[in-house]
Amino acid sequence: MAYQEEHKARERIVVETPNSRREVRTEAVRYPERNGLTSAALAAIVVGVVVLVAIIVLFVMYRQQDSANANVASQQPPQTTIVQQPAQQPPVIVQQPATLPAPVIVNNPPAAAPVSGSTSKYPDDSTIQAAIDKRLNDDPTLSALGIVASVANGKVTLIGTVKSETLKAQVERAVRNIKGVKSIDNQITIG
Repeated sequence: MAYQEEHKARERIVVETPNSRREVRTEAVRYPERNGLTSAALAAIVVGVVVLVAIIVLFVMYRQQDSANANVASQQPPQTTIVQQPAQQPPVIVQQPATLPAPVIVNNPPAAAPVSGSTSKYPDDSTIQAAIDKRLNDDPTLSALGIVASVANGKVTLIGTVKSETLKAQVERAVRNIKGVKSIDNQITIG
């Protein structure tokens, strides 16, 4: 059949009335059956594909960010708590009337400050800490490294990151030569 004949079919209808009989021709237009997708179904598929692509992109971005966070976390030194000693207060001096020659000291001087006639063999932690800070800050090579040192009962903990094993050993030697250092926990990482 030709294309037009497939879509149009001519029919003949006979109409009978009591007085006459006549024939009427009608044309019926037939539309082909739709076997494809409707526009609503096509729109739903497109929206579904867009959502799926967005989920995949977000998943990939999350994985990259998660691995970046893991890399940063592995490069950071472990968190440590640094306890600072309370500041030493100067002694309170109460002066007697001018008739007495010498002032009376109410508080004893702090035991932390080394006195020339001191019987203590080792300096206290705050003195060691001050000596370490001074030694690290006075050396231009070591001051640029940003090494953090903390002292507890003469034990020094070193934390930071250096570029070589030589620098790590140099920091440890500088701290070991300070009077009062009993041991060193060198947690400096090389990176």
